Order: sequence, then C-alpha cells, then structure tokens
Amino acid sequence: MHPVRRRPTGGTHVTAGDEIRGAVHGTAPVPLSVLDLVTVGAGRTASDALATSVELAKLAEARGFHRYWVAEHHSMPGVASSSPAVILAHLAAYTDRIRLGSGGVMLPNHAPLVIAEQFGTLEAMAPGRIDLGLGRAPGTDGATAAALRRTDRLNEGADDFPQQLAELTRFLDDDFPDGHPYRRIHAVPGPVQATSPGGVQSPHRPPVWLLGSSGFSARLAGMLGLPFAFAHHFSAQNTIPALDLYRESFRPSEVLDAPYALIGVSALATDDEKEARRQVLAAALNMVRLRTGRPGLVPTPEEAEAYDFSPMEREFVESWNANVIHGTADEVRAGLDDLQKRTGADELMLTANAHGGDVRVRSYELIADAYGLPTPA
Repeated sequence: MHPVRRRPTGGTHVTAGDEIRGAVHGTAPVPLSVLDLVTVGAGRTASDALATSVELAKLAEARGFHRYWVAEHHSMPGVASSSPAVILAHLAAYTDRIRLGSGGVMLPNHAPLVIAEQFGTLEAMAPGRIDLGLGRAPGTDGATAAALRRTDRLNEGADDFPQQLAELTRFLDDDFPDGHPYRRIHAVPGPVQATSPGGVQSPHRPPVWLLGSSGFSARLAGMLGLPFAFAHHFSAQNTIPALDLYRESFRPSEVLDAPYALIGVSALATDDEKEARRQVLAAALNMVRLRTGRPGLVPTPEEAEAYDFSPMEREFVESWNANVIHGTADEVRAGLDDLQKRTGADELMLTANAHGGDVRVRSYELIADAYGLPTPA
C-alpha cells in the first residue's frame, strides 16, 4: 500500500506529527475537539444550522479545542452536512487557527481526484489547518448511495477502499510512477505547481486520517501508519477492540512514529441535569425515526416528552442514551475522564446533538469551563 508522505519544497516545514497531535489545555486528560453534524431542528432552517456551525467554530477556536470536523451525510433532513468541503471553506473564513477537517468524507462516494482537488483548494485557503478524514461507508442508505455513485454495486466500493485510498494519496503527493495512465494528471492546487517555472508550493499537505466503526479501517490505518478516528458515539461496543487492533497493527511511517487515535463521543452538558435528559431524549427520538426509515428534523424536547414510545423503541432509547455522556458540566467532565481512561484515546472529539443551536453552543462552553480551557482575551 502506498504510504502518505510530505514533500515540502520551500518554507518552514510542519511535520506530520505536529499537524496531527494536539496540545492539552487546562485539566483535560487529552486534547479536545469538535465533531459537527450541522443538525437542523424542527422549526429551524439549514441556514440556522450553518450559522450555529460558524458560532461553534469560533467558540472552539477561542477556547482551545484542537480541531473542528464536519461529517458527510446524505438524504437526512436533520443533518445539513452533505458537502463537507463547502462547509469547511465557509468556516475557514471565520477562523484563524483551529484545524478544520472532514469527519469524514466518504471516499467511495467520490472520485479520488475530486477529493484531492477539493482539499488542495481548502489547504490553499487555510494553509496548515486542513485535515482529510476518510470513511468507507456511504453515510446514508443504499438507495441514496447508489444515486451518489451512479451504480448499485455498493459492496464493490467498500471493497475497493484501499485501492481508492492509494490513488487519492498519489494525487495528493503528485507522484504516480512513469507509465501509469494518471502520470500526467495533476490535482491542482497541489505539488505540481512547485515544479512549474517560478513555482512555489506550500510546505503543508492535509494529513489523511482513516475513520471507522469496526475493525477494517482500524487495521488498515495501523498497517499504513496513519492516525485513526473511531466512531464511539454510535458503535461503543466496538471501541476498545478496534483501538486494540489499530495499536497492534501499527507500523511506524513517515506520518507517525507511534499510534494516534481519537474517538468521537456524544456529550451534552447543560446547566441542570433534568434539562440534559430532556435534550438527549429528543436526540434519541430522532435516531429512532432514522433507524426505522423515517428520517426527519431533530424534534423538540416537548415533542419527545409527549411521544408514545413502544417497548422496543424505549429499549433502543435507553441503549442509545447509555452511550451519551450528559448532565451537568461536572458530570460530563467525569464521564469524559472515565471514558478516556478506559479507552486510552489520544484525543476526544465531542459531538453535541440537540434540537437547538443555543443548547449545543452552551454545552461546549460548559465543558470548556469545567476543564479550565483558555478564555478569550
């Protein structure tokens, strides 16, 4: 498998490890980051949700969160993150320091060259701040995936993931070998510009992360020496086995000399415990509807409280919310500390799912305060 590399041609080189590993602030056990699904609540618009994303990104930067990722989803009315690259370009205009990335781009949905061009453009917009997280799931149902990919051979896309990753990496590095049919094709912006007369190329290239909710990407990330992000927030039972597999499979590379794994965590802090329970019940009802083929906008807490859950739905809600760390700021901090100890995660990426954007913003404020993260000057 073709490894991911850096080939700076001028300027100050930022090592891959520096771009991957974050700094710990306050009393947090590891760097803290943000995963944004750009959720749309009932009675709200996608414009409202995107405005919240800007507010959240600015808050995350000001309070010392390490990175801010946007997840690719499709055909879900309550999730307005179908185009991560577009959203990241928007967020780049409102931030200066925080890392921005995809959590992730679903590689089988796209031609590798398109992704290389999009993230090369983002890197040019926000030099040294872009992450490229890649997943192999469609981020939607099978019919929507077929429409995205213009094929019904969906299993083939997942099986081809290592080959697609290798192709994407070569486009990012502009190093297809002589005789390859893509040898004269270049992702622009990209390294080819440095080889043109008078060309100067940025020393940065977006680090590639592999994302997963099972063992496949964990093993592949380890074998390639890449950083790994695990979706604990919806696959908690697989977290420790996947992280163990990643660490056992890890081979040092030019990217990393030791494993580096973050986990996505559902975490919602409110000013009182009762309100936290109301908010996570609404988010759980949204998941009930999604899992039963009825995706919609995130319901209000009032709608969730009035909903007549069936015994099977109630069982699902209890199971789902058991993996959502929620409550007061002190309770959430304790839950995050315990989770990090149990998993050994190198970074915690927090996602706050709630009906209202104000609730989500307040949650990150409370968590930042609980850990004593930096406050704006």
